[in-house]
Amino acid sequence: MPTVATGRRAITEAPIEEILSMRWSPRSFDPAAVVTDEQVTSLLEAARWAASASNVQARRFVVGKRGTDTFDRIERHLMGFNRLWAPNASLLVLAIAVTAPEGDEPAGAYRWAEYDLGQSMANLASQAHALGLHAHPMGGIEVDDLRREFALPERFVPITVTAVGTVGSPDLLPEKYRLRETAERTRLPLDELVLARD
Repeated sequence: MPTVATGRRAITEAPIEEILSMRWSPRSFDPAAVVTDEQVTSLLEAARWAASASNVQARRFVVGKRGTDTFDRIERHLMGFNRLWAPNASLLVLAIAVTAPEGDEPAGAYRWAEYDLGQSMANLASQAHALGLHAHPMGGIEVDDLRREFALPERFVPITVTAVGTVGSPDLLPEKYRLRETAERTRLPLDELVLARD
């Protein structure tokens, strides 16, 4: 059996904190692993305490453990390859951007809501790693169907679903995806990402 890829340190151009260099997003999750209520609360607390523009906290979450109705209701609206691997995760978290306050404000009044949500999910992913778990966010979701599934108002926009759990063997994945699970992690170099720096 191949070694489970849990030690995949990023090769960085400068030193960064270990919790950041070791964070990665597996697709192979152990289908027998469970998360505790305490772990779920810890993940959500990390998300709750992320930075927030004007402290509006323009984010909401729907959280389901594997084996629950909520998990199934989220999982059925994943798209493509996500439907093959994500059901093995211990937890699915639907991340929602709140784009306007309640009332007559125009949609998009909180134009930074997706950024705000992204910060909270980055906190959640880092906290998952600190707990010995891993998180994999997915953009391949059926946005309108998820909105209907959970009766979300128009100003609540589903952005991602994140799978959380314990890393499993790459053998759990279809053969053509196994190499991706253990491939070297890469990022664009800083001189391509940074447009100006003085």
